Amino acid sequence: MNMSGQRRRIERAESCLSSVRQKSLMNTDADIISTLPDSLLSHVLSLLPTKDAVVTSILSSRWRPLWTLVPVLDLDEDQLFRTQNQTFRFPEIVSRIFILRNTVPDPTPIHKLRIRCLNNCVPLHIDTWVRATFRHRVEELNLSIFTGPDEFLELPRSVFFCSTLVVLKLEGNFNILINPPSACEFPSLRILELRNVKFANSDSLSTLLNACTVLQDLTLNANFTNLDNFNLIVLVGTLKTLNLLVESSSYKVYINTPALEYFSFSGPLGEDVVLENLPNLDDTLIDIDIQHGVSIQDYAKRVRDFMRPLSNIVDMELCIEVVEILYNASSHDDIPMFPNLNSLSLYGFHYFEWRVVQVLLHRTPKLQVLVFELGVDHTGRSAIDGCLEKLQDVPECLSSHLTACHYRELSGNEIEMELVRQILKAARVLKTMSISVDDTLDSEVKLRVCEEISNYQRSSHSCQIAFD
Repeated sequence: MNMSGQRRRIERAESCLSSVRQKSLMNTDADIISTLPDSLLSHVLSLLPTKDAVVTSILSSRWRPLWTLVPVLDLDEDQLFRTQNQTFRFPEIVSRIFILRNTVPDPTPIHKLRIRCLNNCVPLHIDTWVRATFRHRVEELNLSIFTGPDEFLELPRSVFFCSTLVVLKLEGNFNILINPPSACEFPSLRILELRNVKFANSDSLSTLLNACTVLQDLTLNANFTNLDNFNLIVLVGTLKTLNLLVESSSYKVYINTPALEYFSFSGPLGEDVVLENLPNLDDTLIDIDIQHGVSIQDYAKRVRDFMRPLSNIVDMELCIEVVEILYNASSHDDIPMFPNLNSLSLYGFHYFEWRVVQVLLHRTPKLQVLVFELGVDHTGRSAIDGCLEKLQDVPECLSSHLTACHYRELSGNEIEMELVRQILKAARVLKTMSISVDDTLDSEVKLRVCEEISNYQRSSHSCQIAFD
């Protein structure tokens, strides 16, 4: 048989087979999805918002109990209660969900519970739902709760003795009371976030952290004005990430975290602050507020002492106010050296002098990446005002190490342009000057800015200027 004849026979056979398959599909009403195993369907439902997962129960008797097999409850007021015309309010909807789960024989235990209620929540409702959940092996609890005035939610005692809890996230309007028993324990807790909660006493946080033997990630956003001399003591040997945002200065800090890799701090700096044993720390974000009622020299010393243990870091984001505070030191030689700093990002909207940044650059001799993300303050002055003063003593990093400089949201005023010009002129090994021009500028102004910068003198012959 020749090849063409064989090819025609194969094509006819494939055509017949295709028609049989099509006929078979047209003659069947089978619901293929419903034939999938419960484990697979419940996994699919776990990827949906709880509201949508529950709605699938009306599809058929096969689907009716499937949502109860999902080990996740995501109860968001914005999703479950969208209009004032709804028959049921948010608490009623959530209560019905719990009741429906309990009517199913042997429902799957809830491993993850998230409740977000931002409109005058009733603490009793939250307490009831949390207690019902913690009868099982809960792994994650996430509460964003805003109650009415003078109403407080105190976590059930069972939460503080949950051996399976891995993630605990609490956020409120200083209405969630943290009052851990002295014998509490969290042997599995790895992530802890406390935002705008209320501590029962000055040692509440220390008691809580002492119970977290494997904690790796801690975020704390707190106001201690209701407590005198709050003890912010972090002695967690396993901690790798620490984010602190404080809104008062009446606290004491002692941080000893040998495994810490990332540390961010924002807020006023208290008088009694000790950082030690940070051998693995290489990345920080520091945003220290100026504190009134303390002399600038005393506060500068406080800031210097705070930052000195951070001297070995590799990457740092620094609010420009902190640089200005450091500049007010009695001697610029007292400003900590950062011999290993590779990348420095300066951000903020506060007015400062260009010479302030020069002093800091003299303390970062090996700096390779410099980022400016500076705006205009309320007075209308550029945040880098004073830069028209010429560089008298070029920092070592500019002359020998800086290879990349990024300026974000450049508006094209004289001060900013002069800063870019001076860096291009002083940076001898610069490879890239990346500039993001403010989107609010019209196209003609953007073009003028780009053309002017492109014509600036460059000490580095290999430097490329890139505009975003």
